[in-house]
Amino acid sequence: MHRRTFIKNSSIAAAGLIIQPSLAFQEDPILGQGNKRYRLNNHWSQADVARNPVNDCHEMVQDGKGRIILLTNEIKNNVLIYDKAGKLLTTWGSEYPGAHGLTIFNENGTEVLFICDNNRHQVIKTTLDGRVLLTLDYPKETGQYLKPEEYIPTETAIAANGDIYVADGYGKDFIIRYDSKGRYIGYFGGRGDEPKHLLNAHGVCIDNRDANRPCLLVTSRQQNAFKRYTFNGEYIDTIPLPGAWVCRPVIKGDYLYAAVLQSSSSLSKQSGFVTILDKNFKVISNLGGTEPLYLNNKLQEMKQAIKYFDYPHDVCVDDEENLYIAQWNSGKVYPYKLSPVI
Repeated sequence: MHRRTFIKNSSIAAAGLIIQPSLAFQEDPILGQGNKRYRLNNHWSQADVARNPVNDCHEMVQDGKGRIILLTNEIKNNVLIYDKAGKLLTTWGSEYPGAHGLTIFNENGTEVLFICDNNRHQVIKTTLDGRVLLTLDYPKETGQYLKPEEYIPTETAIAANGDIYVADGYGKDFIIRYDSKGRYIGYFGGRGDEPKHLLNAHGVCIDNRDANRPCLLVTSRQQNAFKRYTFNGEYIDTIPLPGAWVCRPVIKGDYLYAAVLQSSSSLSKQSGFVTILDKNFKVISNLGGTEPLYLNNKLQEMKQAIKYFDYPHDVCVDDEENLYIAQWNSGKVYPYKLSPVI
C-alpha cells in the first residue's frame, strides 16, 4: 500500500473512532511494559527549524563515532548528524527529494551509507559525508520492470560479504540482490497470496542472532507481519503481528525493534507506537501501544494505547540502548529520544 492510500484510509477510519486524548503535553512520560520501559523526550533535537528544517523524518542510524544520523526528504538538508545529546553537528545533501531508506555498513573498516530514494527510483551508496560511491538504477535485469517509475525502493540490507538486498516496498514488492560491486544476482518475493510473497515489503535487515541460522528479515506490512528468508531468497516462516503495520525491522543485541502504524481496521489520525520483540520473536513491550497479550500462544491484536507518536517510521538504537524515533507525516517534527528506565 502506498502512503497516499494509507493516509486516505486513516482519515476514513478516524470518522468512526473515538480518539483517545493526547498525553504528548505530559513531561517525560514513561512508555512500555516489563523490563523494556523508556522515558520519552520529545524535545531532543536542538536543530534550528529556520536553518535546518525537516519534512518527513524517515530513518536514523548510529555511526562508529557515536553520532546519530537522520535522513529526511527535505532537500535543504537531507542528512542531519547529531551527537547523542541532540546537538546538531553537521548537515549535507540536497539531491534526495524522495529520501526514504538509510542503512549503514562497515566496509573493510570504512563506514558507508545506502540511501533509498523513492522519487529517483534509485539506491545510492555514499560516504558518511555524502560523496557518491555507487548508484543502483531500477532492476531491469529481473524482467519484471518496464520503466524506472515501477520501482520504488524503500530499504536495503547489507550482508557480511557485501551483498546488497534492496526492498522494493512501494513498487512491486520484490527483494533484489546485488553483489558488493552492484552487479545483479537475483530477486525473490513479489506480490501474491502464497507465504513466500510479500505485500508492502517496506523493510529488510540481516538477522544474525541465531549463529546457526542467519537469515533475512523482511517486512510484509499489509499482512501485519515479518517474514524470514534465507540469503538465497527461500521462504522460511512468518512472524504475525496482528494490528501492526510494521516499518523496517531493527536488531540490537537480542532484541528486534520496529516502528508501527495501525492496521486499517483501527486507524486514527494519531496512529502508531513502537514494538519490541525478544530473540524468540515474542512481543514483550509496546511503547505507546497496548500491552502485548498472548492467548494459547497466539498474539492478540495490538493497538495504539494513547497518542505519543504520529506515524512513527523508524527506530534507531544507540550504544547505550537509547531509542530515537523518526516520524513521517507528523507536522515536520524532529525525532524523539527515549531513554531506558532502569
